[in-house]
Amino acid sequence: QVQLVESGGGLVQAGGSLRLSCAASGDTIRNYAMGWFRQAPGKEREFAAAMDWSGITWYGDSVKGRFTISRDNPKNMVYLQMNSLKPEDTALYYCAASPGVGGGLEYAYDYWGQGTQVTVSS
Repeated sequence: QVQLVESGGGLVQAGGSLRLSCAASGDTIRNYAMGWFRQAPGKEREFAAAMDWSGITWYGDSVKGRFTISRDNPKNMVYLQMNSLKPEDTALYYCAASPGVGGGLEYAYDYWGQGTQVTVSS
């Protein structure tokens, strides 16, 4: 079983950058595909980015070209670099782990963190 803790959220102006971190414990993330999802107030949770165990990545259309997912297996960490942030990126960002392929499907992820808030001001 994997425990996930996100950090790095905060308030940033439009056009700025943030890097989210996800610290995993309980198991090595080498065994998992890792993903980032987000949920804005009053909206469904949305896929942002994912990376499988081999390094293949997927991105949601709304973040493609601006966000980059990475992982450091020895440190058991996953990151989401977010550039050119927009007010519509404001959301609670969740880190998730999938024992399978992962990708953009929420139901593929068995383990979730509590989330870190990102607020982008215009």
